Amino acid sequence: MYIANIFYICNIHVSKMEKLIEYSNKRIAATDTGYLRFLHEIIDWNNRLIAITGARGVGKTTFLLQHIKMNLFHRPDEVIFVNADDLHFAKSTLIEFADEFVKRGGKYLFIDEVHKYKNWSTEIKNIYDYFSELNIVITGSSALDIFKSAADLSRRTMTYKMPGLSFREFIALSEGIQLSKLALSDILNNHLQISTDIAGKIKPIKLFREYLRYGYYPFFKESVESFPIKLKQAVNQVLESDLPAIVHIDYNSIFSLRKLLSIITEIVPFKPNISKLSQQVEVSRETLVRYLNHLNNADLLLLLQSSIKGMSRMNKPEKVYLHNPNLMFALTEKEVNIGTLRELFFYNQLQHGHNVLSSNAGDFIVDQKFTFEIGGKNKGAGQIKMVKDSFLAIDDIEIGTGNKIPLWLFGMLY
Repeated sequence: MYIANIFYICNIHVSKMEKLIEYSNKRIAATDTGYLRFLHEIIDWNNRLIAITGARGVGKTTFLLQHIKMNLFHRPDEVIFVNADDLHFAKSTLIEFADEFVKRGGKYLFIDEVHKYKNWSTEIKNIYDYFSELNIVITGSSALDIFKSAADLSRRTMTYKMPGLSFREFIALSEGIQLSKLALSDILNNHLQISTDIAGKIKPIKLFREYLRYGYYPFFKESVESFPIKLKQAVNQVLESDLPAIVHIDYNSIFSLRKLLSIITEIVPFKPNISKLSQQVEVSRETLVRYLNHLNNADLLLLLQSSIKGMSRMNKPEKVYLHNPNLMFALTEKEVNIGTLRELFFYNQLQHGHNVLSSNAGDFIVDQKFTFEIGGKNKGAGQIKMVKDSFLAIDDIEIGTGNKIPLWLFGMLY
């Protein structure tokens, strides 16, 4: 009887593993590989442990499934894709799962939303150490800090951050038109020729308006009409599920974070008065600063720091923005401020790969060298005329001149 029970239990366990393999294979087979994000060519897939972080909705899951389908699916018995919040892991640990998978010949383990699994960092470290034949790729929220995890993963992990779509990627995904990725130096030194060439292929201003409303998140392809609703749902999941799993906050903290975000959506961008804001949210000054950083790390806010060095940079940001233009349209109940929208687009696109700080002379200073003033087509250069290496990023123009560069062109950086 005892042997029969063991046999029965083992059969159930194997059946669950086989079900997970079946689900994995179905998802991989159904994945569209027609368009690949820029990150695919940057990642060194030879590393044994890779972590990909990013905001909810930017396409991390699809990204993994595309890689598997294109590079590993000819060996289906050796690869599996699982979600860390699958019910299977309520009864079985990740390390038990990895052990069973390796015994079945598994070599490539992809774990999505790893932050949903308690003590994930310790178990991922143990899987890495115990199973040298296993290659592991994990994804997690942008708030996930691999270098501050409970286990020492920093020496073992190659970490990559996936931002939302650039304007260039939006054009490729929506129009099927592939444009070259540009370096900032290309734009500053040769924007006239580049913008002329691009404007001969597309209507940049029309597409730019569309991008600002719904182009940062790839799920716009499913339905533009339902995009705002889905984006609000994604924000709620970040507040109610992702952040609590990562920074271990309780319901009262979630309520306060929601209240803070609600206040911010109506007044961005602003130079935060931490004392006043903490009173409005009904938390201490220290807690308020911590909450701002949580929302920044989760890619719901962008905190702009001052270019002036000093203790004030440690206490509060110089300016607070929502993270990207799509959030402004989805979360702001009043009419979106066009000036704020322009600044936010520039900051959002430049902060991936560049150091962006506030500037006393203009709106931003990039890489501690280039000063930028953002505005509409009637914007003059008076404010930055005497500033070395200064430029105007101008909306509503297809082609610029001199130091006046079309704002949309800064969406070609990745």
